[in-house]
Amino acid sequence: MDKKEEQLLIDLTTARGVPGNEEEVREVFKAYAKDFAEDIFYDGLGSVIAKHVGDGGGPKVFISGHMDEVGFMVTKITDKGFIEFQTLGGWWGQVMLAQEVEIKTQAGKLVHGVIGSKPPHVLTPEVRNKPYDIKDMFIDIGASSEEEAKDWGVRPGDMITPYIQYKRMNDSKFLLAKAWDNRIGTAVSLRVLETLAAEGHPNCLFAGSDVMEEVGLRGARTSTHLVNPDIAIALDTGTAGDTPGMTPKEADSVLGKGPQVLIFDASMIPHKKLLNFVINVAEELEIPFQYTVITGGGTDAGQMHLTRDGVPSIAITVPVRYLHSHTSVIHEDDYLNTVKLVTEVVRRLDDKTVKELRSY
Repeated sequence: MDKKEEQLLIDLTTARGVPGNEEEVREVFKAYAKDFAEDIFYDGLGSVIAKHVGDGGGPKVFISGHMDEVGFMVTKITDKGFIEFQTLGGWWGQVMLAQEVEIKTQAGKLVHGVIGSKPPHVLTPEVRNKPYDIKDMFIDIGASSEEEAKDWGVRPGDMITPYIQYKRMNDSKFLLAKAWDNRIGTAVSLRVLETLAAEGHPNCLFAGSDVMEEVGLRGARTSTHLVNPDIAIALDTGTAGDTPGMTPKEADSVLGKGPQVLIFDASMIPHKKLLNFVINVAEELEIPFQYTVITGGGTDAGQMHLTRDGVPSIAITVPVRYLHSHTSVIHEDDYLNTVKLVTEVVRRLDDKTVKELRSY
């Protein structure tokens, strides 16, 4: 991966964007896509879509990640200047305490803070030995009063994001950052757009990134309705099973072994012909991939496939360690192979192929 491509990942993961507050990520997307798109447009919620018409302008193919990351929202400032907050997206309380965060005010000021709680020294043994309840956590921004916090611009509704810097771990191919879920899917969408714009393709490609996936796949419903595609591919992340303590059943997905092709998740059973088509492309070109089942979650494909009269859809994901935390980890090769697989799938979705996939 060259420096330009890695800079895209740095820019995307550095951008702050919880559900409903995706402006920074959208600006990164637009700045990168503008050189490869004939048009960039938006749904009414702020999902962004870049259009590129290929040779002959064949079927409409929609590939999309999502811009939002799990984070928090300010709900109240206490009289002593501490911040009460609401989680946005699925958080496990055990990964939150003592983690640094940033509050972005309406004026764009960044206010640094740390997630705190009562010290364990004052807790009873019974309480101390249980996971700490998220509702009892707070954010300490170093303010001494509600008035001081307000003077800094903090107010209810402000976005709160994890604070961590992108790192290539010890010169390896393991990349650590916040928000791989789902800036890596957004990066795949942009890179496929760039490649096919340069090399050509037989269809009308819509490469996008949706808002508010983490709170119920909301942006995918509106963006897919707007595009009205013939085929849709959700680009997201999935759990890795290669860390200590995982059972053999949980250890199916390994970082570095390729993208995950979802054969089932809680939001969608993939279109069988499209699923077989994707697998056949991967096997023909010897692109490594992994079969994945997600029983407790879903992707934007869960809304894509239900749009209008129904859209043949599938989800292709990048495996990630420590999802929905401040510090998630991916493998560079999985990202590059996901770009390769999605590029080749889209390249082959010509009019004849799409008609066959959509025939019953």
